[in-house]
Amino acid sequence: MMFSEAAVALSDPERLVADLVDHMNAHDVAHDRIGRRVVVHLGLGDATLEPDGGILRVRVEAPDEGGLEMMRSVVASNVVDFAGGDPPQIVWSGFTAGAETFSNFRELRLVEGRSLTPRLRRLTFTGADLGRFADHENLHVRLYLPPPDVARPEWPRPGPDGRTIWPDATRRPDMRYYTIRRAEAKTVEIDFVLHDAPGPGARFALHAEPGAICGIAGPLGRTASPAAWTLLVGDETALPAIARILDAMPADAQGIVLLEAESEATHYPLRAFEGVPVRWLERRADAESPLIDSVRRLEFPMTADVFVWAGCESTIARSLRRILRSERGLSREKHLVVGYWDRDEPTTR
Repeated sequence: MMFSEAAVALSDPERLVADLVDHMNAHDVAHDRIGRRVVVHLGLGDATLEPDGGILRVRVEAPDEGGLEMMRSVVASNVVDFAGGDPPQIVWSGFTAGAETFSNFRELRLVEGRSLTPRLRRLTFTGADLGRFADHENLHVRLYLPPPDVARPEWPRPGPDGRTIWPDATRRPDMRYYTIRRAEAKTVEIDFVLHDAPGPGARFALHAEPGAICGIAGPLGRTASPAAWTLLVGDETALPAIARILDAMPADAQGIVLLEAESEATHYPLRAFEGVPVRWLERRADAESPLIDSVRRLEFPMTADVFVWAGCESTIARSLRRILRSERGLSREKHLVVGYWDRDEPTTR
């Protein structure tokens, strides 16, 4: 485990930590409060924040340099945002600024695209040293997409205080989160949902020609923890992640998959299990998501060794968290519910 530390002078470190805790509570960010110390769990690693007089002592930990860079960027950005006024000085131990890109960044070149269903398109990319994205513990990546009419964008890089420095707006790539469907040493595959109002990702999937360049960083975003019984829940945007989770399960796995989708999404290839049936739920425009009622009514097994993983629209995700915690009594360690998109911002992907 690698770590980096900083002592940040602030006028009111106690207030900043309290505001950050309120923010994390509102966004369901996993954290523990131990006296004045707050430990934040971000998947990439952990961050510890502790007020000490006029100083905020910060420590970030991650298993590799790429995760450590991302942790520093996230923590530094939040400290600066919540401090207000002139940005405080943040000097990290074990950190050398001026790198051309983040160490977990790779440049990709598009090889081909093919349609899986009328709503899902798979792009295959090639690049150097891509084996890190085959990590079975983390499903997602940051995908950096070129702006219109820019063949080769400039990439983000770590700044002097750890925050991300972005290129000029005319050459700045759009960043979106996607799931790696499959990765090898020199190739990765990513499946894109084609929305009616496409965002940068869907537009790239529809129109990019072989040879087009984009960037990728990560991986991040936890998979389902091993359990005697697993419930997987999602809509079309979660299909690649659920397919990847199913691929990693043992042949004798037990559980169920609940998928909300339009009928054509049923053609998406999923590994078949005798002990993990897939139940497709048809979406109705005039009704509440069928995922909510299905999870509420589903008969859970008697065993306490269960895990629920879900990926769906953000408001539905909040409802599912509430059901799993309040009605099902599942602890935070027994479920992971991710808001993949926001119905009020349909072009985010």
